[in-house]
Amino acid sequence: MSAAAPAFPYKLIATDLDGTLLRGDESVSGRTREALGAAAAAGAAHIVVTGRAVPWTRHILDELGYRGLAVCGQGAQVYDVGEHRLLTSVTLDRQLAGVALAKIEAEVGPLYLAASRDGLDGEVLVGPGYALTGKLPATPFTEASDLWSAPLNKIYVQHPTLTDDELAEVARQTAGGFVTVTMAGEGIVELLPLGLSKATGLSLAARRLRARAADTIAFGDMPNDIPMFAWAARGVAMANAHEELKAVADEVTTSNEEDGIAVVLERLLG
Repeated sequence: MSAAAPAFPYKLIATDLDGTLLRGDESVSGRTREALGAAAAAGAAHIVVTGRAVPWTRHILDELGYRGLAVCGQGAQVYDVGEHRLLTSVTLDRQLAGVALAKIEAEVGPLYLAASRDGLDGEVLVGPGYALTGKLPATPFTEASDLWSAPLNKIYVQHPTLTDDELAEVARQTAGGFVTVTMAGEGIVELLPLGLSKATGLSLAARRLRARAADTIAFGDMPNDIPMFAWAARGVAMANAHEELKAVADEVTTSNEEDGIAVVLERLLG
């Protein structure tokens, strides 16, 4: 008689990508893969919830052999990885976004801008002065009209002197009634559709998987994961996480380089 799979207290494991599931070289450790596999054998589904839009996420998920649902673009997109199909997509109101940018710039001066266009193959447009993280594909733009010429999921903003936290705070204070402002990583302050967060997309995806917030454990590392932690039954911050996320986490595990997800899953699996 074969042994029964070990009990696991959650039906859904939601993990951020960068700084959480992925190591610095964009790989997932063997130990973490095994822990996720053991949790799956015990009845839990794994869902990726990332700030990256689909075009910046798809290649990573394909290389990992991931076949489930992914929440991308800070909750704007629910993506079926196995079928390479966009199930839902929320776009930014460009008029409100323009007002938001004007209000922020009136407070702090000119911003460096980038934007993520909607769709499976939506380009990321990068304006003069904007410092792109890593080697992700992007299309330069110089004319402001190019920024607004097609539907967008988000706008990225940078400032020549303000820190990310300072810029995010000013943006919330001056434009928080027009857009949602979040900080997703170093140099990544984003303007999103008003009310949108990772929790928005995760709740939609969870419904498709017949899972509830009470069934969910979430892992993350940045302030953009705070709404996801508020939605899920348990939020686990990585050791490398931003202090704002650690402050609201139920638990802090080891870093993404030290198999932090696996450490927690192995303990829960007993």
